[in-house]
Amino acid sequence: MSKYIIFDLDDTLLDFQKGEVEGVKKILKTNGVADIHQGFSTYQTINQKVWQQIESGVPRQPLLDTRFSKTLALFDIDANGVKLEAEYREMLNHNFYTLPGATALLDSLKQNDFTLFVGTNGVKKTQFDRLEGSGLLKYFDDYFISEDIGFSKPSTEFFLPIFNKYQQLTRENTFMIGDRLQSDILGANRVGLRSIWYNPNEMENTFDYQPTYTANSYDQIKQILL
Repeated sequence: MSKYIIFDLDDTLLDFQKGEVEGVKKILKTNGVADIHQGFSTYQTINQKVWQQIESGVPRQPLLDTRFSKTLALFDIDANGVKLEAEYREMLNHNFYTLPGATALLDSLKQNDFTLFVGTNGVKKTQFDRLEGSGLLKYFDDYFISEDIGFSKPSTEFFLPIFNKYQQLTRENTFMIGDRLQSDILGANRVGLRSIWYNPNEMENTFDYQPTYTANSYDQIKQILL
């Protein structure tokens, strides 16, 4: 029987997209981008490439420090990428939005004696502040953040500190739950964990690897686990 769950945070429990849209659009507007819709689309394309590199093992901060300057450069705007990244990071630190139903899901799992961990890519201060500010921190016995670990999901090295600290976790009694196939599910597969792909938008899996289960809602997650 499964007893332990490693949860991703962004767009699995916390509504990262809502805070991202607010923060990025504010920076674009403040720095003189006239077409905010086009600006945001451009940022998303650049940011996706940045995170693909980070998840492949390229050092994080130098990449993050260029995503706004590269975006604005395409609109002929010269900007200090390091400064804008710091401004954006401060906005994210106060993005406390949770996805509807997340708290009820965690309540239900704790009532059924699951031990919950956070396993997330991201900046430590940002992720911790959001966990605390959203009120979700109390549900978790521990949290593991890629900046602290030095490796990002889907790297197998991301999971080693979790297994080293909690040696009672096994591949039979632990689930990884997350919304990203490329990081959460691939990472779980690499270390032999069972996984639940949280896929509320019912996206098609175009990769050559599979989650153990797919859940399109929190109710489906509960049906799998309880």
